[in-house]
Formats: sequence, structure tokens, C-alpha cells
Amino acid sequence: MKINYILVELIVYLGLPYVIWTHGRSFIGDYYAMLLSTIPAIVYTIYRFMKDRQFNIVGVFIISSLLFSSLLDLLAGSAIQMLWNSVFLSYGFTLIYIISMLIKKPLAIYLAVEFMHLQGYPRDKSKKLYFIKENVKLFQLVTAIFVIRGLVMNTIMLWLIINHGADAFMHLIIIRKALGLVFSVLIFIAFLFAGNKTMQVMKERDRDWIKKVPGSKTIQN
Repeated sequence: MKINYILVELIVYLGLPYVIWTHGRSFIGDYYAMLLSTIPAIVYTIYRFMKDRQFNIVGVFIISSLLFSSLLDLLAGSAIQMLWNSVFLSYGFTLIYIISMLIKKPLAIYLAVEFMHLQGYPRDKSKKLYFIKENVKLFQLVTAIFVIRGLVMNTIMLWLIINHGADAFMHLIIIRKALGLVFSVLIFIAFLFAGNKTMQVMKERDRDWIKKVPGSKTIQN
């Protein structure tokens, strides 16, 4: 089942965009080929959102970001502007992570709260636990990885666009996917580390805040 899921993602996020871009640009031009190549990922993401019933803050944020990005693509008017919009938008999201760190409300905490909620734990108690001073520092580090990911990926995108123009499109897709996997592993490890440390803090303070809601079910993908 997991292998099928990975294959579907490879087809949707890499295979179909490659075919559409490679064979479509000579017929309909770079801009429209680029637009069409984004459709499989958009449709699949919305499908997963509905199938997994991710009607929470994180899910809504992802879908909202996707729709906003799609709107910018439609308004771009050219392939190169579409790529630049992608860079600007990505830097914008990275800035949001940075701001969340500066105001000491790292977004990683909210991601962790939503994950715990999907496992059946109440949001308010999870948030109270994670916002203990010692725990905030841990999630600052997790959020910092998101920031580094954004800066690295966006800088590479910037360099490719400047040097290759619209031809950088497929390179961007492949590089973003590859780097995305690498940083996903790092972020997963960081969340595990922060989660374990958080539990230690809770035990040291002898607080039993985190209890599952009676009758709740763990949601699995």
C-alpha cells in the first residue's frame, strides 16, 4: 500500500508534469504547458485533502496556499513570471516562519498540536504543554529547519531561473522534490526529538495534561 502511494506521488508530482511540459510546450507554448503541468498535483492534493478529511488548521492552510498559488499562476501571463511568482510566494511563506519564531510562537507548535489532535488529544491541552518555555525553544529549532529549507530551496530556484529562464521549470520540480524529501526526514527527526523532550518536561513537572478524548480514534493515512 505504501509503495503504491509513493508511485502515485511520483507519477502525479514528477511523471505527468514532465510529460505535459516536455511534449506540450512546442504545441501550446511554455506558459500554458507550465499551467497544465500543475493541474495533476492540484487535483491530487485536493483529493487527498477530502479523502483524509484534513479539515483542520494545517489542512486549510495547505489548501489555501495551493489555491492562492494557483491564482498567481493564472494571473502571471507568462512562463517566466509564473516561475518568479513561485519564488516570491515561497520566500513569503519562509518569512511567515521567521516571524513566528521572532514572536516566540513557532509554527511547528501548531503543526504538532494538529498532529496530536488527529491522534485524539485535545488541542487546548496540547497547546498548553507545548508553550511551556522549555518546549518553545525545542519547536523554535524545528521551525528553524523549515526556514532553512525555504531559504535553500528558494535560493536554488532563484539561481536556476536567472541562469536558465523558463527552461528551469523541470529542474525546479525535480530539485524541489528531492530536497523536499531530505528536509522532510530532518523535520520528522526534529519533531520526534522535540516530542520526546516535551514528554520529559511533562514528567519532570509531574503534569498529566495530555489525555486522549474518550471515544476518540487515531486517524491513519
